[in-house]
Amino acid sequence: MSLTVVAGTSCPPIGALLTAEYVKNAVQVKVEWGQNTSLKANSASFSNGSSICRYLARLAPQSKLYGSSLLERTEIDHWLDFSAGRLSCLSEFDSALDYLNHVLGPINFLVGHDVTLADLAVWGALRVNPQWGRLLHGGKAPVNVVRYYNFLAAQDVFIVVEKTLPEIKLSGAKQETTSAKKGESGKFVDLPGASMGNVVVRFPPEASGYLHIGHAKAALLNQYYQQTFDGKLIMRFDDTNPAKEDAHFEEVILVDVAMLGIEPDVFSFTSDFFDKILECCEKLIRDGKAYVDDTDPELMKQEREQRIESKHRKNSAKKNLEMWDEMKKGSESGQKGCVRAKIDMASDNGCMRDPTIYRCKAEEHIKTGKKFKVYPTYDFACPIVDSLEDVTHALRTTEYHDRDDQYYWFIEALGLRKPYIWEYSRLNLQNTVLSKRRLTWFVQEGLVDGWDDPRFPTVRGVMRRGMTVEGLKQFIVSQGSSKAVVMMEWDKIWAYNKKVIDPVVPRYTALSKGSTVRVVVKGAEEEMREVPKHPKNADVGNKQVWYGSNVLIDGADAETLSVGETVTFINWGNLNVTAVKRNSSGKVESIEAELNLENKDFKKTQKLTWLTETDQAPFVPALCVHFDHIITKAVLGKDDNFKDYVNKNTRTELPMLGDPMLATLKKGDIVQLQRRGYYICDYPYEPPSRYTSRASPCILFNIPDGHQKEMPTSGSKHKEGSAKEKMQSKKGKASEKSPQDESTPSKTFTGDVAGLIAKIEEQGGKIRQLKGKKATKDQIDAEVKILLAMKAQFKNETGQDWKPPTGGASNKENSQKACTENAPSPSELKTKIDAQGENVRQLKSGGGGKEEIDKAVKVLLDLKVQYKTLTGEDLSGAGKKGKKEKKEKTKPEQKKPQQHEKEDIGREVKKVTRLGLEAKKEENLSDWYTQVITKSEMIEYYDVSGCYILRPWAFGIWEMIKEYFDSGIKKMGVENCYFPMFVSQSALEREKTHIADFAPEVAWVTKSGQSELAEPIAIRPTSETVMYPSYAKWIKSHRDLPLKLNQWCNVVRWEFKHPQPFLRTREFLWQEGHSAFATRKEAEEEVYQILELYASVYEDLMAVPVVRGRKTEKEKFAGGDFTTTVEAYVEASGRAIQGATAHYLGQNFAKMFEIVYENPDTQEKEYVHQNSWGITTRTVGVICMVHGDNTGLVLPPRLATVQVILVPCGITAGLSDLDRKALMDKCEELCKQFQAAGIRARGDYRDNYSPGWKFNHWELKGVPVRVELGPRDMKEGQFVTVRRDTGDKLTVKMADGISKLKDLLETIQADLYSRALKVRDEHLVVSNTWEDFCSQLDKKMIIQAPFCGEISCEENIKKDSARDVVVEEGAPAMGAKGLCIPFKQPAEIKPDTSCIHPTCQNKPKFYTLFGRSY
Repeated sequence: MSLTVVAGTSCPPIGALLTAEYVKNAVQVKVEWGQNTSLKANSASFSNGSSICRYLARLAPQSKLYGSSLLERTEIDHWLDFSAGRLSCLSEFDSALDYLNHVLGPINFLVGHDVTLADLAVWGALRVNPQWGRLLHGGKAPVNVVRYYNFLAAQDVFIVVEKTLPEIKLSGAKQETTSAKKGESGKFVDLPGASMGNVVVRFPPEASGYLHIGHAKAALLNQYYQQTFDGKLIMRFDDTNPAKEDAHFEEVILVDVAMLGIEPDVFSFTSDFFDKILECCEKLIRDGKAYVDDTDPELMKQEREQRIESKHRKNSAKKNLEMWDEMKKGSESGQKGCVRAKIDMASDNGCMRDPTIYRCKAEEHIKTGKKFKVYPTYDFACPIVDSLEDVTHALRTTEYHDRDDQYYWFIEALGLRKPYIWEYSRLNLQNTVLSKRRLTWFVQEGLVDGWDDPRFPTVRGVMRRGMTVEGLKQFIVSQGSSKAVVMMEWDKIWAYNKKVIDPVVPRYTALSKGSTVRVVVKGAEEEMREVPKHPKNADVGNKQVWYGSNVLIDGADAETLSVGETVTFINWGNLNVTAVKRNSSGKVESIEAELNLENKDFKKTQKLTWLTETDQAPFVPALCVHFDHIITKAVLGKDDNFKDYVNKNTRTELPMLGDPMLATLKKGDIVQLQRRGYYICDYPYEPPSRYTSRASPCILFNIPDGHQKEMPTSGSKHKEGSAKEKMQSKKGKASEKSPQDESTPSKTFTGDVAGLIAKIEEQGGKIRQLKGKKATKDQIDAEVKILLAMKAQFKNETGQDWKPPTGGASNKENSQKACTENAPSPSELKTKIDAQGENVRQLKSGGGGKEEIDKAVKVLLDLKVQYKTLTGEDLSGAGKKGKKEKKEKTKPEQKKPQQHEKEDIGREVKKVTRLGLEAKKEENLSDWYTQVITKSEMIEYYDVSGCYILRPWAFGIWEMIKEYFDSGIKKMGVENCYFPMFVSQSALEREKTHIADFAPEVAWVTKSGQSELAEPIAIRPTSETVMYPSYAKWIKSHRDLPLKLNQWCNVVRWEFKHPQPFLRTREFLWQEGHSAFATRKEAEEEVYQILELYASVYEDLMAVPVVRGRKTEKEKFAGGDFTTTVEAYVEASGRAIQGATAHYLGQNFAKMFEIVYENPDTQEKEYVHQNSWGITTRTVGVICMVHGDNTGLVLPPRLATVQVILVPCGITAGLSDLDRKALMDKCEELCKQFQAAGIRARGDYRDNYSPGWKFNHWELKGVPVRVELGPRDMKEGQFVTVRRDTGDKLTVKMADGISKLKDLLETIQADLYSRALKVRDEHLVVSNTWEDFCSQLDKKMIIQAPFCGEISCEENIKKDSARDVVVEEGAPAMGAKGLCIPFKQPAEIKPDTSCIHPTCQNKPKFYTLFGRSY
């Protein structure tokens, strides 16, 4: 057979030419030059270089160009795709070259040890790439790629082919133009083998639903390549399934496509080719490449999953054709059958395991009627029709990647022309679903209005919500054809839309109905003027605006106004507020103002929207509708049921008084309501009906604009800016959204709910008072629990979480009410403030005492608060006249607080940012724990589930535990060592009883590079089987005993479902001690010594009380005689946690590993007695759980790597450089004194954070004591200490500071232990009846109960005590586990005492501690 390779001159297929040269001795192949690359072989034809390479290499297997194993062929396929894809793409060439350079570092050939297709294709792609040519000749190419390229270029075959190549020129200007065009859009990848005028692409929607924006991306992407290459776009309806076809959906899709501005060159249906597809199916059956299977669908599915061949797979062609005829008739037996392609049931790719290609459906088709009873699957029809319609590039999303091999198998098996599949990422959006099946469910359940619901991701839906065609197209173009799969937020798509609508939409006004306040404007005459609809675009036209003396503004805006203030009324000018009238409750009823239109200074005034009351132009009733996401979870996991996350409250309606011009809006008109946002008219205003005398309001749907926070609506002082805006304006600081920055829409409650709100506010005030009076933590906690119960009741009754009112809410109203009764006039208050301010200055300059100054400052601040409440404005300064008033004439006033004032405020005021915890320990333990360990900088999550990065703060705690315990065991004569982490399979299985419990958790290494290991190697789950073969070598006589070794290492235990950092991880750090003794007595003595040392770690170092005891038979260490344990208790979850264990192994392992010694008395060999014992990084998690609070970690002083953090305070703008340096020097000196005295101290001298931020930071990290030092403290020879556990403050003289600090640290240590012990004892109970046992368990108790000790009984206790109680999010319900048999028994077992399980007939032996456990 002679073959001819036609090489295209415009883009030579160098890889194919090199392959032809390599195989010419085995295959008769000649090369010709032509316009397009091709190779024809029998009925098959190939049009791209990679396919030609593969075909030629398969004809000459002895060349091994296509690899010598399945693995090598897979690698070669990767490089073929790489050369035709990323390496040939202008926009991805740089990253592809970097990747190639990295891979080539240690090797000469890409696959194996000789030249393969991978090298030919990659070298060829480089050879024709002008970017590579410029880099190579300019000396800027990566060194490894240059070495590789030149090495291959020197080979004989490459030299021969090089001489035949035409001159390759750079495309110059055209490339630059293309690059510039791409720069404006997303990353569009060049289509391999594409040439101008010869590209055919297709868009194949299924007419079973509306197009969503994922389909829009597909359609626009195909259009992009159609236009770029001046090619052809086919729009083909996939109508292979008659049950799903709907003529209505076809019409809708055609309209949507036209709406997107897409004009296909050809419209077709898959059903147009049903006759040809049926012929192809019969050809496969006759050729033995397909068979008919009537296996039950469920069984067929199982067989495919288990790779079991069907009983019909080996049927003869005659038998298959007979069954096929029954299918075509639609007979009863035929309807049970389907046709399956005979590909490869052993394939790792499930799509290749004999997929179904035809099924029998006795249904009428919308186009072909009753002509057919059998219909092809999409996967079978698609490649056939693509080939028949001359599609050159089939664009498919990456989710179809596994089906690509199937696609090409059909093409090759049928001998059809081969299109090129080009993949791109599908459009994934958060908080929604894109599956037609799921969208259909929403429609059928009535959760949305229909397929065009504005909450839907359909093209109709987003356009009804205000998306423009141009905005959608810009967004899609920005995404390009990248293969990177990302989950996008909706913000980005709406941000593109905003860019389109903002320059052209008219601006109107609307006020919140029911909360407006009248402004009487003196001197204003009623008139109408025309003003531009858009302040920056005159082409939008003009609108009518009515002016007059009676004007309405939003009530929230009115609350912010004060007498004498100048405000700007948009489209009018400046007005001066002359009076603000309030009712008895302090709420603004009306405002009086005067025109001040001559004043054109609008820079620092508040901007207000307004409407004039006039009979000439009545208000238009409007309804502003806001929508939320249909799915509450941003990203649904693979196993998530979307129905569990359906948002039932997605529509909010706000009645409005609208601008009279809103009456002119038509459906689909987009406007901006000033200071509210963008809206689209969904239903235009209709005047009162002659039948109902009611007007139909103008219904406006809110259009998102891409911002996380909605536009301000009212009540915002623009001249001052929000705290968030001020934070964001500071250079070099990142500001995250704080929940407290976002004000919630106000809502009016009545009846019981209103009373509940009042109680919540009253209780909140009570807690604040307790904190202000420095009440004890227990008192405050008790009141907080009451408050939380009230908030929970509020949520049950309203369906909303309680959020404190901000701005103009009830707190402000109450304070105004209190202050207006018998309140002094503003002038009287001003006089008092001036006098008190002067008093404060005299005290400070005269060296007054700290308490006296603090008291005077407090009075001053209270007076200022009264003044602001009465007048609505801040008062700058106090008692400073004359000089300051002169300065006001020249420049704006800058308020500078006094140094000591600032110092005190810095210590007390803490801004709420996302630096702190957002979850409460008592409300959501799981989220709280996650936030504590991440925000305190202990843990960083890793991309392997169950494995975590221990950051220095966590590792430092582990080091403290390690030091404490290590010093203890060394006193006992234990030595440290290290054994390998790998265990041979034979060694691990020598002790079957021991390994049985660990078997599911063992991780195995099975490969070295690409080679299979002769025997798998385990990663140690524990080290008995690693260490004991060596013990057998080292121990020969009694002189070698005792042998006491310990190693600090890591272990891996893999199999579990709910990992939690520290508490339950796949890899963890621990110490494991292993000792051998001559006698049992010696071994047992060590077990109890070690256990007591573990108890000391918990109680003396970690301040965590533990119960000492012995494990039950069920829970003891596998292969040991008995296990001792210390058990801690976590109040927040009501669960116990195993702290550490020490095991007496007896002689079990000694017998298994032949660890013997010669007894000096008997001269006989005897087995040694062994122990093992360990403690893990779980201890760090215990500390977090037991001591942590809603501020963060709380570390016991003896354990803390930083016991004292020193924070300089009072560094203000007015502090001189000399004083600043003196303060910093004193801080450093003090820190060194602490360190010299053995206190682990650190100073925080960062100048880019405020003291308040630092306080929060170190409190979150749990540092036991904070020391604050300011300029005044220096002068008075003192510093301030703040306890992390209680927040108590204490002023300490520097002279005895070190001794006081040491005492304070010991006090904190003792208090933490006492509190934890009290909590543990309150939850440690005794139960003698099963009913009480279960009741106490559900109350989060740990229970001591009489127990017989039998394993079967313990299993029954665990099973029967499991209730439907959520112990841990995502974890199954948990019953009571046998924690230990306490050494200290609560009572004696009496003759009439029964075992705790009601069905157990055995006599109890002891009281056993039961509880839920980690």
